[in-house]
Amino acid sequence: MTEPTIVRSTRLGGRTVAFTFDDGPNPADTPRLLDVLREHQVRAVFCLWGEYVEADPQLVREIVAGGHVLCNHSMRHEDMSTWTPERIEADLEQTNAAIHRAAPGVPVRYFRAPYGRWGQTPQVAAGLGMKSLGATLAIGDWEPPGVDVLVRRVKDGITESAVVLMHDGPADRGQTVDAVDRLIPELRADGWRFDLPAPG
Repeated sequence: MTEPTIVRSTRLGGRTVAFTFDDGPNPADTPRLLDVLREHQVRAVFCLWGEYVEADPQLVREIVAGGHVLCNHSMRHEDMSTWTPERIEADLEQTNAAIHRAAPGVPVRYFRAPYGRWGQTPQVAAGLGMKSLGATLAIGDWEPPGVDVLVRRVKDGITESAVVLMHDGPADRGQTVDAVDRLIPELRADGWRFDLPAPG
């Protein structure tokens, strides 16, 4: 059996970039992030933490209404790298069920492993119809280091066909939202286009 590929590039390639957001939904910052993305007409991937989906299902519906793509980020954000396939499958199915209760009929296209520790999760996710979503640039916005630093980290680290990992939860992500609001027009001015990860 072929090892599932971990997606780390955009659909279109070239001077394109995909924005992805982990660890939400977060009632403090996700709504404002959605407003920013809508204003700039950018679609993104939201990697959802199952417990937060259950706590705020309306926010999941707002993410979907904004035209964004959903990603399973596990139920409780635990390191799954040493888990058995059976345990992984139970967690991923529980998370998908929570997402589908919030947004019936909406596909969950991707899975992203908590902490980027994959173990056997790509194979299990593939069996459940999800692509595993990696990243080419993680900007360390969990610290948080300040908006200027976040903007610089993206602009200094971006490469063609990049998948950028950021966060809209679980704690205060106001700096990330402010950075995204600045980055989108600045990157466009530099000739970048916004895309979704392959296969999208």
